[in-house]
Amino acid sequence: MNGTVTSNRHIDRPDKFKDECGVFGIYGHDNAASLTYLGLYALQHRGQESAGIATANDGNVTLRRAMGYVGDAFNDRMLSELPGRMAIGHVRYSTFGDSRIVNAQPILIDCAHGQIALCHNGNLVNAGELREQLVREGSIFQTNSDTEVILHLYAKSTAETAEDAIVESVSQVSGAFSLVMLTPDSLIAVRDPHGFRPLALGRIGDTYVVCSETCAMDLIGAEYVREVEPGEVLVIGPSGLRSYMPFASTPTAHCVFEHVYFARPDSYVFGKSVNEVRTNLGRLLASESGVEADAVVPIPDSGLCAALGYAENSGVPLKMGLIRNHYVGRTFIQPHQSVRGLKVKVKLNTVRSILEGKRIILVDDSIVRGTTSKKIVSMIKAAGAREVHMRISCPPTVSPCYYGIDTPHRDELIASKHSVDEIRDYMGADTLAYLSMDGLQQAVGDSHPNYCTACYTKNYPVEPPHDTEAYRQMVLKMATSVEAAGDS
Repeated sequence: MNGTVTSNRHIDRPDKFKDECGVFGIYGHDNAASLTYLGLYALQHRGQESAGIATANDGNVTLRRAMGYVGDAFNDRMLSELPGRMAIGHVRYSTFGDSRIVNAQPILIDCAHGQIALCHNGNLVNAGELREQLVREGSIFQTNSDTEVILHLYAKSTAETAEDAIVESVSQVSGAFSLVMLTPDSLIAVRDPHGFRPLALGRIGDTYVVCSETCAMDLIGAEYVREVEPGEVLVIGPSGLRSYMPFASTPTAHCVFEHVYFARPDSYVFGKSVNEVRTNLGRLLASESGVEADAVVPIPDSGLCAALGYAENSGVPLKMGLIRNHYVGRTFIQPHQSVRGLKVKVKLNTVRSILEGKRIILVDDSIVRGTTSKKIVSMIKAAGAREVHMRISCPPTVSPCYYGIDTPHRDELIASKHSVDEIRDYMGADTLAYLSMDGLQQAVGDSHPNYCTACYTKNYPVEPPHDTEAYRQMVLKMATSVEAAGDS
């Protein structure tokens, strides 16, 4: 192994894992479209590239989609054009399929089983093989999203009912999926047997709500009822709610990174408070890797909960030594190459009065490529910090995810090729420590088999795609022409 960490041509790419998608569904409310809009607002952190809403009324499904944030995608006029007492909605980050309006969700089709609109959170590991087979059999795809594969399987099904056709089509896919579907007369939710991605059930009186995170229920005044169980199918229609488990039982594999980073702290995910789990991560991190210091400083906003836990357990005071600019949008224009190094400073700025002459414990949720962490350490030392001790509230990320998280290729994950000491030297920190796997397990408060930890252990609960390189090209959208443009 080369002991020197070198920069690479992907240095300007985001140095954080990307949120996957968020789904929302509601049945039996006069303001279904408006409440879906609000629910998507609460789920905006799960996807910022596109947003869409579909409603059902008088036997017809109506769809509206647009690129960008929820607030930009919809206005009062558009919501008024979405009649009906049931609706589904989606916010998207394109883990699979590129960022175009044609790939926005929900996706609506009309086939022999009638109209159906579908929203998907997750990734299908066998989407490539299924797509090739469907194309050979005559299917014509309109998108490059793995979600469309499910709809083609649904359209080809010879099952007698739409509900049976859904189960038949979903039984053929492998990977992570939390699905919310809308037909002219029902709302259907399906969760994969491993339960990779979260999905919750709630109520507002006689109105049912399903969504990725409970923070969406809080916003619209819904009461959390329970999780949709792994492998469960919920059918909500004129006769009420019906639940059944048509798939073979498999070991649960909740995505532990929902607790580490993705979900909002005010949500309950997998039946646990995200805030409490995330704070526990920091408490245990302090127990495992305490160091004498003057202040605990979180990298906002992702490191805040863990930093609070670290400060609480260590007795070192929490200080906001970094301030985040919340007005930097997704489309922030990077200026000329010579000043691109200022990008991190646009998003974060140091508070010199807190940092100068101090020994700082810098807390964050994860390190991906290490490029951003390196710049932040440099900023803190430039502000006069005497020492910088970096602490990460999860184990080293050494392997990519195939279940709905946009992780880089293994070679781009700094911890896959370099030791902790090498990463520390690269970032310029005085010390560096990660939370152990035992600490992670203790923080989530459950036995290891209940969670997917493949990004830390390389132990995949579902077999990865056979052609991982082809899969990576689709998922990460790393076309040669795009990379060449980024290097110019």
